[in-house]
Order: sequence, then structure tokens, then C-alpha cells
Amino acid sequence: MKILIIITIILAYIYLFVRSKKAIHMLQQNLYNDGNRYIKWILKNISFAFFVIEFVLVGFFFLAYILNQEIFLYFDILGYIILIYYFLDRSKKEEKQIKKPLVVTSRVKRLMVTLFIIYLIPSIFCYYYTNQAYLCLLSLSILIFFVYFIVYVANIINKPIEKCVYYYYYLKAMKKLKIFSKLKVVGITGSYGKTSSKNILNDILNVKMVSHPTPKNLNTEYGLMITINNHLDKFDEVFIAEMGAYRLGEIKKLCDMVHPKYGILTRIGTSHLETFGSEKNIQKTKFELIESLPEDGVAILNGDDPKQLSYNIKSKCKKIWIGIENQDVDIYADNIKVNYEGSSFDVHFTNKDVVHRFTTKLLGNHNIYNILASIALALEFGMSISEIEQGVHKVKTIEHRLQIKPIGNIHMIDDAYNSNPVGAKMALDVLKMMPGTKVVVTPGMIELGEKEKEYNYQFGTQIAGVSDYVVLIGERRTKPIYDGLIESGFDDKRIFILNDVKESFPLIASFKGKEELYALYENDLPDSYNEKNNV
Repeated sequence: MKILIIITIILAYIYLFVRSKKAIHMLQQNLYNDGNRYIKWILKNISFAFFVIEFVLVGFFFLAYILNQEIFLYFDILGYIILIYYFLDRSKKEEKQIKKPLVVTSRVKRLMVTLFIIYLIPSIFCYYYTNQAYLCLLSLSILIFFVYFIVYVANIINKPIEKCVYYYYYLKAMKKLKIFSKLKVVGITGSYGKTSSKNILNDILNVKMVSHPTPKNLNTEYGLMITINNHLDKFDEVFIAEMGAYRLGEIKKLCDMVHPKYGILTRIGTSHLETFGSEKNIQKTKFELIESLPEDGVAILNGDDPKQLSYNIKSKCKKIWIGIENQDVDIYADNIKVNYEGSSFDVHFTNKDVVHRFTTKLLGNHNIYNILASIALALEFGMSISEIEQGVHKVKTIEHRLQIKPIGNIHMIDDAYNSNPVGAKMALDVLKMMPGTKVVVTPGMIELGEKEKEYNYQFGTQIAGVSDYVVLIGERRTKPIYDGLIESGFDDKRIFILNDVKESFPLIASFKGKEELYALYENDLPDSYNEKNNV
């Protein structure tokens, strides 16, 4: 009997490892339950978090305990063998589909240790109290059934440890920043365009200066600390800090950490409306950057953004307004020309009579706004127009942000990162300018709160006026887009619904005719939103 119990425990732990890895992956993608994101994910995905067969196995353990019959353990052993095989086979298939795999950070390792300790308790009981072995196995099976919630509990247990780790690296970063007293710090925030604006500014400034941006999209407190502690050095002249937020006060925290003297506010939209609670909260949060600038600081603001124009700015810093539609600003662009090679445009300065022509590999008016903001700040840093023109021309295309990629004989317009209503509309405007057959591939937009269905429906109506074919990823999520397309008179035979974005490539290839084909990939949801593989 003891051997049977040991075999059952071993199989249970192997299965537990497989299931807990997936649970931790979802916890990580939901920012370690920041703003209860992980709990909300569980409640929306009950069938993924609680597997029916696991509940059946709990029943067999219960019968073994009540009737004191070891025969039920054979059913549990068989059940765990089947489940292990099923999930390992599924994991191999998912490896090719997972967009962002679990990153085994130090925090994840600490979480795994805590989780292991929690699950070790029933096994210890089994070892010392063999007469209660069935009860211990029953307890272990129940804990396995609730693995997604146990991961949540482990995350709570670890919070004091994580706070200590946070303060250690925070104090280390603050100490290092004090040494770099002459470092020019630029803060960049907005509902979208932050990463693009950061990369554009960095490319332009590096023509003359040594500039260092936060890598990739590391725009949280941890991201800034990692950049300061691991990447900044004494040769850097400018530190460009991208600043993201999900709720009021978070931008202020980042500003209190790095104390920017210069700030760029891209555009204010409705991204993360669900976590902010209201558009007013989004507006107020984004302006926390501008309100944090010193009196001798410089703010770059967008004169085409109603939410910026309408805000009562209290900061006394210098303000430079940019625009395209609104020419009653300090710097504006017009005569914009776009093709598959990039964009060209004229730049006007209110204090100068000369008009300068700029060319860039980037597409879309939103990138021109970002370039205008960078031009304004580069001038403040003492760069000449010729140096700035050189920098703008050398600006690299930004991965997953209206980036044109040739895939066979298809032109893929990759705009996969962080879609929002305004950005999606701008991406469609770019697609509309392209010659030939046009395709939109999208899973829709997320984190828009109560307006999510409305915005996705509007997106569908906008797509109908631009695209020849539409590929929707995930039937349930994209239903509002589908409704918008149909009600706009779009041919339902030209709408295709798939479960995974990778299935779209061979499908799109079948659309190719004599004309050039341009496929806009708008947004790419994290794995926690996958309708097919979240088991």
C-alpha cells in the first residue's frame, strides 16, 4: 500500500508542476495580480482554471478515504498518467503558438519555492501519519484542483519579500542617479506612442549626444530600476524614461524616482480604461508627468489632442506645442507624402521663416507627431536642423509598430503592439494609402472597460471602408468587429475567423492575385486572452 501511495504522490507532483507552470505564466502576464487582473482573468476563464477531470480524481480520493479502499487509487494513478500525457503533448504544440512565454525571473523562482512548500505539507503528513494517508492524498488533490488560486495565495505570501527586494533595488538606483547629477532626464508618457517616441528621440539625439533609453517597453518602476542599475553608465548624457501606468498616481511615482526635467506627452486616449475607471483619470494621470517638471523644465505637448488642449496645466515649465491639423502651434508639419518606403513632410517653426523637408522610413501621422516632439526637444538640447534631419532620416523602423515586413510576396504591416481606438484608426489610414489588395488581421482591442464592445464595433465599421478581406482571431472576442463589418455592408464571404494568428499566413497567401497584397496585423493579444489554448 505504501508503494501505491508513493507512486500516486509522485504522479500528482509531476502533474502539479505542469499545471502550476501555466498558472504562474498567467499570473505573470496579468502583472502579478496588479489591480486584481489575475483574479479577473480566473473569473473570466473558469473552465481553464478548473479542470473537470481533476474534480473527478478528487472524488476518487474522497471514496478511498471514506471507504478505506486502495482500489480507488488505481483510478487516480491512471487519471494522472492520462493528464500528464495530455498536458505535455499540448505544451509541445503550444510552444509554437505562445507569443510571450513564461520568463523565469528571480521573482518567479521565489514564487515557485513558496508554492512547493505549500504543496509539500500534505506529503509530509503522509510520511509521518501513514494511517491518514488517504486524507493527505485527498488534501493534495484538492490543492491541485485549486492550483490557480493557490498560486494567487503564494503571491500574497511573497508580498513582504517582494517589497524588501523592491526597496533594495530602489535605493541602489537612487544612489546611482545621484552620482550622475549632470544627466538630462526625459520622461515620455501617453496612452500610446510612448515606445515609438522614445526610440525616435534616442535615434535623433544619438547623432550628437550619448543617449540611453529604457529598453523595449520597460516602463514601470521595476523597468526604470533595471535600466538605471544595469544599463546606465557615466558616459550617458541623456536618460529617456518611458513611463506607463494603469491607475492614478503611478506616473507621479515614476517622476519622483527619476526627476525628469523634460517631458513628452504623446496622445491621450482610452487605453487601459478598465483599470483607470474613467477618461478623466487617464487624462489626469498622463499630466502627472508635466506637473512634475521643474520651473526650468520643458514640456512637449500635442496641439491636435483635445484632451491636452482642454487640460488646465498648473506647471510653470516651458511648453512647446506641436501639431499637424492645428497650425496655431510652435512646430507643425504639412505636405505629408506616404508610400511603402516611408514618409516625407515639411516642418514649420513659428519663430522661423524657413521650411525644412524631412524624410523617414516610418509610416503614419502618429509617427510624424513623435518626430515633431523629438525635433522640438533636440533643438532645446542644442542640435542644429541639419543634425536633426540626419537623425530623422536614420530613425529605425520600430518593431511591431507599423513595421513593413516582406513575407514571401506579401507586404505585412506589423502593428501588433498595444492597439487602441485612435492608433487602430491611424493604422487603417496607412493601409488605405497602399496600392493593391488590402487585408486586416486582428483579435480586436482589450482593456477598454464598458466601451470595449462599442470601440470594437466602430473598428469593424472602419475596416469595412478600407479592407478587401478581414481575418478575425478568436470568434468570441471579435464578435463586435464582425457585427460592425456586416452592418456596414461588408461581404461575409470575405470574413474569416481563426483561433490562432499563425493560421492566417497560409490563408492570406491564397488571396494573392496579380496586384500587390498588403496585410495589416493590428494588435496581438497576450496568451491569457487566447480562446483556444488556455487550458
